[in-house]
Amino acid sequence: MQDLVVQMTSLQNKLSTAIKELRKRGIRKAKAEAEYRTALAEKMLLERDKGMPVTIIGDICRGDNRIAELKMKRDITETLYESCKQAIYATKLEMNIITDFMRSERQGT
Repeated sequence: MQDLVVQMTSLQNKLSTAIKELRKRGIRKAKAEAEYRTALAEKMLLERDKGMPVTIIGDICRGDNRIAELKMKRDITETLYESCKQAIYATKLEMNIITDFMRSERQGT
């Protein structure tokens, strides 16, 4: 039973750390999204002012090196955010399993 308590404490610490990390990654994700959208909008306005046809302006602007780089950065931050959420989910699952073991040990004694 004592081993389970130690494992639970370790998982609680891991969960707390992961939640703090999720917050940081969420902020980075939001900033990357804003940076990408702002740069894309600016590029589209510039190209429209130059007379580029509206029907192709989105595709052309998304192919710009800077815009593509910002989109990649946005996608990476989103992936890191999602992976952190999955780590939190897995940790909670582990905690539930240990809780069930602890209950069964209490009932057995």
